[in-house]
Amino acid sequence: MASSTRFAAAVAAAVLSLVGSAPAASAEPPPGIYWTPARLAAALPLPTEATSPTADGPRPGEFIPPSHSFDGIPQAGAFFWTDADGTGRTCSGSVVHSPGRGLALSAGHCLKGYAGRAPKRHLAFVPQYHEGLTPFGVFPVEPNGVYVAQEYYDRGEHTGAAYDFGFAVTGPNQDGQRLEDAAGAVHLLTGTGYVHAPVRMIGYPGGAQKPLECLSWTTRWASDDPADPGTFARIACDAFTGGTSGGPMLVPWPGGWAVIGVIGGYHTGGNTPQVSYSAPFGPAVRALYEAAVSGAPPAGPAS
Repeated sequence: MASSTRFAAAVAAAVLSLVGSAPAASAEPPPGIYWTPARLAAALPLPTEATSPTADGPRPGEFIPPSHSFDGIPQAGAFFWTDADGTGRTCSGSVVHSPGRGLALSAGHCLKGYAGRAPKRHLAFVPQYHEGLTPFGVFPVEPNGVYVAQEYYDRGEHTGAAYDFGFAVTGPNQDGQRLEDAAGAVHLLTGTGYVHAPVRMIGYPGGAQKPLECLSWTTRWASDDPADPGTFARIACDAFTGGTSGGPMLVPWPGGWAVIGVIGGYHTGGNTPQVSYSAPFGPAVRALYEAAVSGAPPAGPAS
């Protein structure tokens, strides 16, 4: 298991210009200023819709690899935002190599409310967040910088489970650094199928001070639930609870890691803490990545 990179812990403060003539009291503070250590620690997992009671979880006698908390890696982190009621929310994510060096990956059900004209509400990505620390700063998501597949908007969390992935284009941190320049990145792999070993899965459980990691393998899972149709990558890893959605499934890659899935998809990632899923990483993921790196207009809910 790769060891965590040493870092100097610092509370991030983003330096963003506030435009327009609105008084300061009504202006939205930059994410790096808004996300104090107390607000980061208080953020809650994203609530998801109830799923049908079909079989989902460990099989009889199945070995469930253990997970353990650790300080994280620079290329994985957490998204933070506030919902319509002002409650802090969180999901997991990872930094993906891109020409613009500012791209983060998560689950579609984490990001779907923040595309197009929807308010950002302090949406930001924090690489290697742990224990209230933001070692590389806070990276605000750019306006119109959230990319979720149109099929996911149109079909919803369950019928569209096979499209449960999304990208976010971030702006620089408080030091003017781009995300990938500060934290590094993983390589995006698509079209490699469902079976991979070894797989290192990382996620941020809601309310925990540190992320979890687990070493396991993925297999092919054909949905047995007509409400969540499709074929998914399945992985057994203990204790991956709410908040870990969007966390990367990583495989070794020359010089580091490559991502072959994110926690989500079937039953928005699984009904039990012992088994997680990912939407397939195939042509739809690659097309969405290309749209994000090209700056194409993002998709959004039907008006």
